[in-house]
Amino acid sequence: MYKGIKRFLDIFISVLGLLLLWPVMLAVAIAIMIESGDEVIFKQERVGKNGKVFKLYKFRSMIKNAEHQGSGVYSYKGDSRVTKVGKFIRKTSLDELPQFLNVIKGDMSLIGPRPVLTYHPMTYDKYTPEQLKRFSVRPGITGWAQVNGRKTTLWPDRIRYDVEYVENLSFAFDVKVFFKTISTVLGTENNENTQKTAVIDAEETVAEGSGS
Repeated sequence: MYKGIKRFLDIFISVLGLLLLWPVMLAVAIAIMIESGDEVIFKQERVGKNGKVFKLYKFRSMIKNAEHQGSGVYSYKGDSRVTKVGKFIRKTSLDELPQFLNVIKGDMSLIGPRPVLTYHPMTYDKYTPEQLKRFSVRPGITGWAQVNGRKTTLWPDRIRYDVEYVENLSFAFDVKVFFKTISTVLGTENNENTQKTAVIDAEETVAEGSGS
């Protein structure tokens, strides 16, 4: 029952979010263009519901072709490839706003397990039957794992949080995650990368490519 309502709420809130936040998004886009060029949106393949691969959208926060420079595909705290605008939009989570489009398209939900990379922390076929439960729902812009440690959460714990979310999916649970997300974003001291992605949240810290 709730899954149908959840989809309606996803679309309604995402459309409303775009209508209300378009001036902010425009300002971010202009700032990125002024600082580092015309490639405003970064696109990257992620694994979604039932293992379906889709293109996730973010505002670009690193220099062009960052994965071919410095530490390669890994980003870390103080990474010089992160632009000045990028540092700000990462800290405030404004880089995630284009994902409202992913939600409207049906790739994602507002709340759910964050979509993982196709190769990290492992390929889809390497997840255990229990871990695969995290792929039984649409991935989210924010999730239960993100409000329980964000980038300091180890992958096994993060996946456990994701499975816990799926097993207890409800309107009340989503409301809880929503308000905890607001609290986490406002407490921006935990929003920047603190370690290499080998042990933490890779989808937030993997270097950006060409945007293709």
